[in-house]
Amino acid sequence: MSEEKVNEEYEEVISSYYEGRGVSSIISIKVDTKEVDHVAETLSESDNIEDVFLVTGDVDLILKARFKDYDHMKNFLLEKSSSLDGIEDIKSMMVITTYKERFNIIDAENTD
Repeated sequence: MSEEKVNEEYEEVISSYYEGRGVSSIISIKVDTKEVDHVAETLSESDNIEDVFLVTGDVDLILKARFKDYDHMKNFLLEKSSSLDGIEDIKSMMVITTYKERFNIIDAENTD
C-alpha cells in the first residue's frame, strides 16, 4: 500500500473520530534561532493557543492548543503555522485522555 493511501486512510479515521468534538493538541516546533521570538509572539496571538514555551532539547517551542475540531487544528498547522518564516519543523500530538490538568485530577471515566 502506498504511503499516500495510508495517509488518506489515517486522515479519514482521525477526521471521523474527532468529528464535532473539540481537540486538544500539544505542538512541538523547531525554529531558526534568529526567528524564535517572532514565531513565539505571532503564535501566541492565536485564540487557539493556550500556552507557548521556549524549551531546551530537540525542539524550540512547545505549544498547548485547543481547537473546535480536527479540521480547525489541521488548518492551523497547514496554513497559519507553516507559513511563518523561521519554522523548520512542526509535530503535533492530539490529546486522547487528560488525567490531570492545571493541578486538578480529571475523572477520565466520566469525561464524555
